[in-house]
Amino acid sequence: MKLIHCSWAIVCLALMSQAAFPDDAIVMQAGTAKAVITPKDAEPLTLVMGVKSSGVTHDIYARALVLNDGRQRLVILTYDLNCLDVATPILRERCKDELDIDASRLIILSTHNHAAPIQIVPDNFEYGRWLADRSFELIKQAMAAEHGPATVKIGSGNGYFVQSVGHAPVDSEIQVMRIDVDEQPIALLFNHPTHPLQFSRTEIDTGHPGYAIDEIEQAMPGVLAMYADACGGNQFPDRGVIMYGTKEQMHELGHELADAVLTITRGPLEDVTGPISSKLEVIPLPLAEPLSYEETKKLVQDQKVPTEIGLVPYPHPDRGTNWIRQLLKHHEENIPFPKLTTDRVCTDDGFLVREYDVPREFPCEYEEVIVTRIGPMALVAMQGEVCAPIGMRIKDQLRRFGLPMMVFAYMGEHNLYIPTRELVRVDAYQAQVIRIQYASPVGWAPEVEDEMVRGVIRVVRSMFEDVPATKEKTIEERYEDTR
Repeated sequence: MKLIHCSWAIVCLALMSQAAFPDDAIVMQAGTAKAVITPKDAEPLTLVMGVKSSGVTHDIYARALVLNDGRQRLVILTYDLNCLDVATPILRERCKDELDIDASRLIILSTHNHAAPIQIVPDNFEYGRWLADRSFELIKQAMAAEHGPATVKIGSGNGYFVQSVGHAPVDSEIQVMRIDVDEQPIALLFNHPTHPLQFSRTEIDTGHPGYAIDEIEQAMPGVLAMYADACGGNQFPDRGVIMYGTKEQMHELGHELADAVLTITRGPLEDVTGPISSKLEVIPLPLAEPLSYEETKKLVQDQKVPTEIGLVPYPHPDRGTNWIRQLLKHHEENIPFPKLTTDRVCTDDGFLVREYDVPREFPCEYEEVIVTRIGPMALVAMQGEVCAPIGMRIKDQLRRFGLPMMVFAYMGEHNLYIPTRELVRVDAYQAQVIRIQYASPVGWAPEVEDEMVRGVIRVVRSMFEDVPATKEKTIEERYEDTR
């Protein structure tokens, strides 16, 4: 019996040693690839603003970064698109089946570019399917280009050229990840919490982040620069009108962003190279109570809502009243109203419905969150247009945990706004979108902000159980205990 206890103790010590010093066996490799995704069809596609494209000012791209720790791969894809939508479930399935890369290790991030085709238009679905194929080949190219040893380094700074709406503080933070191979940079991933600045509603272009990428790659030959939006659902550039300005303003803003990123990457960076692990979870978010049947009938009458046309897709002029037709249908057919976002799935054309006509392996459910651990670092990627105060609260808590980090939004499929309590209170546009664009018969509950933050922190804690600070309660949790 003593021999058994001794043997077990040796095994435990070996496992503890491996857990305590996981980096010893890590030799990271990295590969990159990029491809033009500008549509080449003779028939112009519908752009994000609901109009047909009139030409191309700047090609749009997809870019891939693959990190391989010797045990598994992490894929980060960025797109000069509003969102990947139709392509997402197709790409997830192929990567899982053919490349052994599950959905938690496939991080799809958009630049939230409005000067590009939008996939929720049925006429654009074929373009979405083409994007899935294009992206899959891009991932394979990046895998084939893997070499090492690679190091992962991160840093941050500020870009004070954004502004917020919704009585909210401004988040100006720029976060940067630099991948070096043989001490030479090969990739630079950066974010900023803002909508891109565009100059046209009808021409295909990249917006100001694309011009920042051009400038960075000119300044750092051999580097693949990649941009993806942080939590900027309620933030916009500090020039132009909302997302639109002149070409000169767009180029100027691209230069300022590039200059800020180059300054960060040339400064001191933290090496976070280490084992990769990743988790995807769906966070149920709370929804409000529905309007009464009497209120619904009055709304139909006051807004002259056509009640017999069903759900109509973007850019149909009656799309904005889909939710009222759904509200009426729920009342008249005694359909249970959703109480959580997980009571519904989202269709390719952007409708929140009870179930798909044809089940699929990767349903679009809100709110998807991926937390990836690279060594000591937390990379958080949230689905949808997460508003800046939510991102700020998450980053603040990760800093209290002592975790190096990057925090992104606009991940995966469909860009539903995730609003703050204040935006819900005043029923601002960001709070209305779940109804007027996604056909939900009910809106957000005020608690959506808190539940979003709690959900993300819960996933982070599960990935960093070896970090003592993650076991400490947040101020919100301590406050709830005192109540």
